[in-house]
Amino acid sequence: MTCDDHRDTAHRLVDGVPHDAPGSVEIGFSLSAHYNASAILFDNLAAGRGERPAVLGPAGSRSYRALCEDAARIGNALRAQGLAPGERILLFLDDTPVYPAAFFGAIRAGLVPLTINTLTPPDLLQFYLQDSGARLAIVDADFATRFNTTACGNTSLERIIVANSETEAAEAGGSGVPAQPLAAWIAGQSAAMPAADTHRDDMAFWMYSSGSTGRPKGIVHLHHDMAYTAHSYANAILKLTPDDICFSVPKIFFAYGLGNSLTFPFSAGAASLLLPGQPKPDAIFAAIAGYRPTVFFGLPTLYTALTKASGAATADLSSLRLSISAAEVLSAEVFNGWKAICGLEIVEGLGSTEVLHIYLSNLPEQKKLGAAGKRVPGYEVKLCDPSGQPVQGEQEGVLWVRGDSNAPAYWNRPDKTAETMRDGGWIYTGDRFHRDDDGFYFFRGRADDLIKVSGQWVYPLEVELCLADHPSVRECAVVAVEMPDRRMTLRAFVALNDAIGDDERATTTRMLQDHVKTTLLPYKYPRIVTFLDDLPKTGTGKIDRQALLRQPLPKT
Repeated sequence: MTCDDHRDTAHRLVDGVPHDAPGSVEIGFSLSAHYNASAILFDNLAAGRGERPAVLGPAGSRSYRALCEDAARIGNALRAQGLAPGERILLFLDDTPVYPAAFFGAIRAGLVPLTINTLTPPDLLQFYLQDSGARLAIVDADFATRFNTTACGNTSLERIIVANSETEAAEAGGSGVPAQPLAAWIAGQSAAMPAADTHRDDMAFWMYSSGSTGRPKGIVHLHHDMAYTAHSYANAILKLTPDDICFSVPKIFFAYGLGNSLTFPFSAGAASLLLPGQPKPDAIFAAIAGYRPTVFFGLPTLYTALTKASGAATADLSSLRLSISAAEVLSAEVFNGWKAICGLEIVEGLGSTEVLHIYLSNLPEQKKLGAAGKRVPGYEVKLCDPSGQPVQGEQEGVLWVRGDSNAPAYWNRPDKTAETMRDGGWIYTGDRFHRDDDGFYFFRGRADDLIKVSGQWVYPLEVELCLADHPSVRECAVVAVEMPDRRMTLRAFVALNDAIGDDERATTTRMLQDHVKTTLLPYKYPRIVTFLDDLPKTGTGKIDRQALLRQPLPKT
């Protein structure tokens, strides 16, 4: 697949998509051939919910009617820009009402929004712009300086629209690319807009992988995928009503956050609480107390921070009826700590960006601590050996999953597509699991070396190579270690060029961690740094990683 395949012609992706997957029948999922995913938002008008709240939060609130009007104005402005159906629009936005308006406005216009992590540095932004061929970006004012000459150079970007700012701007980040405030850009545009004539199997939006093992991959999702996750996971686990308010601390640019904040509440006519900025415990507790959400979405790392925060004992969490976790193994300590302050047991699940959301989940009324859960209705799962044959009985195997929200391809990456998107519509997850007699799946690690830190995949070798480039480092090794609460993290063993005293270790640790944060991405830094005079070696002179793994964790 090339960019030109979908720029000037119908941008349908049919081959390999399980259109009539068994799961569709199981959950009663059916859409007409001509379908546009903006219906998830706009159908609330036909349902008579125009005056009900769609979005709440410190950045402003919108009714369904107002949000649809915002989306229509953005969609009409995009069409007026002369963009062709299927062209990509880069979204670099925080969680404010602008995000759903821009996302659904682009989709309604027949364009393809890219949801990009707002921690992305300029050089990686340049890759996204080059890979996607995006000619227009909608950017939060707080991040506009990121679009500098490094980000925009040698790309097709022609215009930057700056959201959440009334300041007139000629350019963003000194790149020379014309920039315009969102309010001025959509001024005079109609608040009504018919949906583009898209097929349910046309491209709707992309999300990029973290790129831990090489170039990030553009994960292509189709117009029917979001609705499928609502019919499967949301209907089976969340059981939302129009009176619910969903609060996802993971941001919209994540697949997990997109479902939690947009797909699921809007599909049910419920409201979404959006919290911009860094999700610090005090801000989260204040948002829960002030806006009274009923369904809360987090990660084990977040739940740990909340339970250990100084305000946990007095936090008003009484509005919550359901707490959801995904992405990492949930420990008994975190599970019990949240229950102690909230009164709710966390419902754990597992999903992926390729599948768009959760496909294994515990149930509110049926769960096993440490399990990713059971198969979510609408998905098929199987455990296979390295040859792809299903394993028998109690054997461990690599998990394969199939459902009608599976991404059909990685953009411009036929090699990676062939590795992950297998014949028959299956996705090879690379996750090793054990299944018990009750049908619960327990994570046993990756088939490769990737680990999840703060809910995102990290490749230890990438971090090791980054540290090795620091001028103060003589040699180093980065390994994955399991902490007492069962979460995985990165530990760096470092031998420096110059000896340091005990009083310098904390400062040097922060320096090395900051180096990784700024060179790669902030979440990839090693949480534990251990200084050694020399790293242990094997008989062949290689670093003895097994000896390093045997070293006890430092006391905290």
